[in-house]
Amino acid sequence: MYRVLVVDDDKVLQDNVRQALEFHHFNVDVANNGKEAVGAVYREKYDLVVMDVNMPEMTGIEALAEIKKYDPSIIVIILTAYSNVTDAVKAVKEGAYNYLEKPITSENLVALIKRALKARSLVETSMFSAPTLSLGQGSDQFVGESDVMKKVFNVISKLAQVNTPVLIRGESGTGKELVAKAIHFNGPRKDEKFVTINLAAIPDNLIESELFGHEKGAFTGATERKIGKFQYADGGTIFLDEIGDVSPTMQVKLLRVLQEKTFTPVGSNRDIKCDVRVIAASHKPFEKMIKEGTFREDLFYRLNVLPVYLPPLRERKDDINFLVEYYLKYFNNLHNLQISGFTPDAMEAMKNYSWPGNIRELRNVIEHSFIIESTDTINFNSLPETVKKNSQQAQTHIVEDEEESIIDFEGIKESVLNKEINESEEGLKFTFKLGSENDYNMDFQVAKELFEKQFIIEALRVNKGKINQTALKANIPKKTLLRKIEKYEINPKEYY
Repeated sequence: MYRVLVVDDDKVLQDNVRQALEFHHFNVDVANNGKEAVGAVYREKYDLVVMDVNMPEMTGIEALAEIKKYDPSIIVIILTAYSNVTDAVKAVKEGAYNYLEKPITSENLVALIKRALKARSLVETSMFSAPTLSLGQGSDQFVGESDVMKKVFNVISKLAQVNTPVLIRGESGTGKELVAKAIHFNGPRKDEKFVTINLAAIPDNLIESELFGHEKGAFTGATERKIGKFQYADGGTIFLDEIGDVSPTMQVKLLRVLQEKTFTPVGSNRDIKCDVRVIAASHKPFEKMIKEGTFREDLFYRLNVLPVYLPPLRERKDDINFLVEYYLKYFNNLHNLQISGFTPDAMEAMKNYSWPGNIRELRNVIEHSFIIESTDTINFNSLPETVKKNSQQAQTHIVEDEEESIIDFEGIKESVLNKEINESEEGLKFTFKLGSENDYNMDFQVAKELFEKQFIIEALRVNKGKINQTALKANIPKKTLLRKIEKYEINPKEYY
């Protein structure tokens, strides 16, 4: 439940707003002026503050500055009378999300709050890409696990409040589009369109038409007039993904749009004005391309006014714990599960993997593990084969020399507790052995899983692969047995 602080010296309005928000299931506290509001923010954690401008002791503008200085992630919505709209506009420039003129309606207020919370969720999501604001002269500000929320909000806040182009650089899967959306939906253009176009996915001969539109009959197949993405996005933001893939001819046309704010549709002799914020992204090495003459230097510097660099996951392994914690919560909610975390060997495998697909791949790996895992903790064997095989930790579990095996199964005469397990009626016997007496390279969780797998295999063999009979005789719930069979990739038909 979101926590909201309502700040107004008008008790009637304060109470009306509180009741309206509580009706929509918000947890609401109240304050009578800016000074009380700042004190409340220091004491408690709020998602959002709804605040009047003119109040005694400390105005809404003054309180806004203090609140944003303390925690930039708090959303602030300003309430103002018609005569004070100028102050409200100033508040938005100082970091308020938006303002509402009095008299306000509960419908308008709740709708604005929901939009604000949605915009903040984009920032929260994009923070897991850990953007770096390139400040030049070796002073890049890395956004890592510590204080990540405040730093990311600060970076996006700076980018959102200006109108200059932004270039987001990083490998595939690092979250470039998420950052672009966060910039747009937290800036003054948030109520206008956000238009995305992947330039690498469009044939060269169609890119100009897609971006700038065309007139009827401009080329074969142009049976009617079409507006392009720039005209469609007028007043808003256009996100040009993979801009490093466009041809030199197209680069000239994009440069003109950036410099003159005009473009010419294909087959037309008229120029069209457009007011569009341009955010571009690419994984290409622009510096090398400029030297080779495949990318225009003037276009690069025009785009690179406020660059954002998203480092690959392999360069920020310290953030994996933070990312895993986030996605554990996400998938627990999505799948209605209660997975508490990863076992030490599973987490070690995650950290040792190279993550060529970056954040996108990590998300998919965790979801895969959620589906496979049948306990409340994700184990090493629940990870995809690519992660297990290509991590250093995985290598320690691959038997390369049978004579030096850490864990050895031979049939069952004694268990890990040196107690015989003997089902004489069914003939169930097998041995679980942990190497030699001098072997200290043992892992309880790995041993437990290997024992579990071997037990199920032996139980299936004794019961001739019959699932119901195996579940009954081995005292395993049928659903659990089926999950384990899937987890360990066991084929019951092999034991018929």
